[in-house]
Amino acid sequence: MGRNAMQPDNKLPVDKSALHVISLVSIGAHPTSGRPRRAEQDARAVELGLQIAGDNLHVLHAGSAEEPALRAYLGMGLKELHVLEQPKDADALPGLADYIRESGVQLVLAGTQAETGEGSGMLPYLLAEKLGWPLVVGMAEVESMNNGTAQVLQALPRGQRRRLKVRLPFLATVDNAAPKPRQSAFGPAQRGTLDVEQIEVVIDELFTAAELTPAKPRPKRLKVIKAKSGADRMKAATAKASGGGGQVLKGVTAQEGAAAILKLLVEEGVVR
Repeated sequence: MGRNAMQPDNKLPVDKSALHVISLVSIGAHPTSGRPRRAEQDARAVELGLQIAGDNLHVLHAGSAEEPALRAYLGMGLKELHVLEQPKDADALPGLADYIRESGVQLVLAGTQAETGEGSGMLPYLLAEKLGWPLVVGMAEVESMNNGTAQVLQALPRGQRRRLKVRLPFLATVDNAAPKPRQSAFGPAQRGTLDVEQIEVVIDELFTAAELTPAKPRPKRLKVIKAKSGADRMKAATAKASGGGGQVLKGVTAQEGAAAILKLLVEEGVVR
């Protein structure tokens, strides 16, 4: 059901002065140059947090405070950014969970997946499990927050939206469906302060033992069926092949058959 087709409930205004919202941020990487920058989805989490809580938004980063890219978040109009100081090979989950549990926060916003480091996208799920909180994936908008519950819009494929009611506190991930982040200004970025807190470091042994390699292009698919309806997809899947370039192998040895298959895969670009 699309957003326009839903019957909207009576929206209740959100009292920003009574809200306590945390946005988790990480260090991003430019997709072309690889240079450090603010992470795109994390910046959207900060933008959504500013729209929800205003000056009550608390931005939190687990990592090194010496990273210059952190000031790009301050340039969005933040007066302060809180940093849980720890090295790159540390596990961010324990420190974040302890800090959030003691903060009395009502809502935690995070990006769907980090642009650097492990980038598994599992942190929001593990954090919600450790805290025992509900998790909303792909949140696009918060309509109201009152009486211990929140009414939010969750982004679905093809521009659809689903209205959800979730109890407070809860954790939500945002992606490209969330509001576009405002530009980062140089002046506020330099005037903002980094509040650094030393925490107990827990080394992530699984990450340190892993070997990181550059990502490779995914194998090319042999056939892509493009159809708008289920009937068209079924027709395309069951239709007989009309091309005459195929080869039928009968009565050949296993070695000959394997060689023919390998030749086809090389020609299609699946194997190099």
